[in-house]
Amino acid sequence: MPKGTSTELEITQSKPNNWKQTLYLIFDKGSTMIGLVLLFVILSIVTTDFLTVDNLINVTRQATVLCIMAVAMTFIIITGGIDLSAGSQIAVSGVAVSGLIVAGVPIPLAVLFAIMIGGLIGLFIGGVVSTQKIPPFIVTLGMTTILSGLAFVYTQGNPIAVSDATFRALGRGYIGPIPIPVIIMVIVVVIGHILLSHTRFGRYVYMIGDNEEAARLCGINVNLVKTGVYVLGGAIMAIAGIILASRLSTGSPNSGTGSELDAIAAVVLGGANLFGGEGKIVGTLMGVAIISILNNGLNLLDVSSYNQLMIKGVVILLAVWLNSIKARKKMSV
Repeated sequence: MPKGTSTELEITQSKPNNWKQTLYLIFDKGSTMIGLVLLFVILSIVTTDFLTVDNLINVTRQATVLCIMAVAMTFIIITGGIDLSAGSQIAVSGVAVSGLIVAGVPIPLAVLFAIMIGGLIGLFIGGVVSTQKIPPFIVTLGMTTILSGLAFVYTQGNPIAVSDATFRALGRGYIGPIPIPVIIMVIVVVIGHILLSHTRFGRYVYMIGDNEEAARLCGINVNLVKTGVYVLGGAIMAIAGIILASRLSTGSPNSGTGSELDAIAAVVLGGANLFGGEGKIVGTLMGVAIISILNNGLNLLDVSSYNQLMIKGVVILLAVWLNSIKARKKMSV
């Protein structure tokens, strides 16, 4: 065989596909970042109020609750699950912590109890999903109604106002120039990233989402891990609910309504696969940034709330469509 013939043949065969492979790589790995940059540039041009320090700080503060929720949702979606009750969990944790503080319970203890309540909700959801093999869509859809009802029964339909300045500082205060909610968000994000990317638990989460039966055959306690994911998710959702109640100085049974859809959209925009096995906290952060900047930009442009719902719906559908294209492409490789 002449020298170099095999190598030259491989190079010749691969050249026609190089540009396609490059485009796919950009689409697969960089579409979220490209979308975020484009959105940022467009809003900077069409409105003079967007690119200001005060507005960007406001966007970051407004994004904290969504970001914390999305971290929890990332774990759940990677396992191939979903949690439609996240908004109701926000409401339950908010009214719980507010009611406890008004009843005279010390703030640290009230916060701890609210997080424990969130964990117990996650324990119930995870236990039903993992042991009874009921699709998480159905379980969490039912829990949405149950938790919403509990919040209304507990409050008798009336918001619980909290006047304690220390509690309000959780959602409104600053440490130096940095808002306290942002600090809490960063802590949650860092812990979530470490758990997902640098621990055995995180590896198990990916393995279960990629192929649950294969994970079981490898000796992984699938039921325990899936339940643990929902417990973790419930506790994190409670943190988000506490921050929201603190920001509003009120525990309302209506708080968090519809927020689960934004959290799911942020995770999917960040590159997570709705069928499980794929997703990163860093990607989720970019998805949160897109949703938050889009909300802020639409408000600055005086777009009506009804039109905002339609636009966000289109964004969610687009994200799912792109997610589906990526999944089909990878299955065909």
